[in-house]
Amino acid sequence: MKLKLTLLIILFISVKSMAQVESGKTGAWYMYFFDHKFKESQFGIQGDVQYRNWNLGGDLEQLLLRSGVTYRPKGVNAKFTLGYAHITTGTFGDSDDTSTESRIYQEALLPHKLGNRVYLTHRFRYEQRFVEDQDFRTRYRYNLFMNVPFNKSALEKGAIYAALYNELFVNGQRDIGDNREVEFFDRNRTYLGIGYVLKPGMKFQLGWMNQKTNGVGKAQLQLSFHHNF
Repeated sequence: MKLKLTLLIILFISVKSMAQVESGKTGAWYMYFFDHKFKESQFGIQGDVQYRNWNLGGDLEQLLLRSGVTYRPKGVNAKFTLGYAHITTGTFGDSDDTSTESRIYQEALLPHKLGNRVYLTHRFRYEQRFVEDQDFRTRYRYNLFMNVPFNKSALEKGAIYAALYNELFVNGQRDIGDNREVEFFDRNRTYLGIGYVLKPGMKFQLGWMNQKTNGVGKAQLQLSFHHNF
């Protein structure tokens, strides 16, 4: 009963926040995530490719390419990553102008199960950012993921599941050069979606994400493929 009440509260908050975003500002993110563990090793690789649009397609918001080396310590349900990302950011509208960012990041992923059906994952990420025409800056991120299967008790082949997350971003430096400053609070993302496990190591998700910065909200349609191999 408590679990159902928690899910209803999260759903209400997510829908309420999404309703505040003008439908004309809806964008779309198309994403591929991969994760591979080397045989008989605690090391592996993971990463993602994300094509983000200001609209549903064609007006580039960002092209994000990210990958890193992972380490899974023995006897601990955790994964640590050291990686690099390259981001190309476009401008809204007809302009073809872009800017670039190089990013180094460290990440800790801590999954655990709550009860028989609720899969939770905590993700802590620290980023060192080299943004074009800005001074060096850092950012801290925390994401809580929750997956709940409907028709099965586990995230196995054929499972349909609810996928939710909330991620908080805060800036490490506010001064970015040339008398410019950013806020301490960078953004918050709330996501609600539905997923399907095609087979072990392959999942699809379709969802809706609301991203809020200081006083500005934007809705994003998200389609993602998650591939463990």
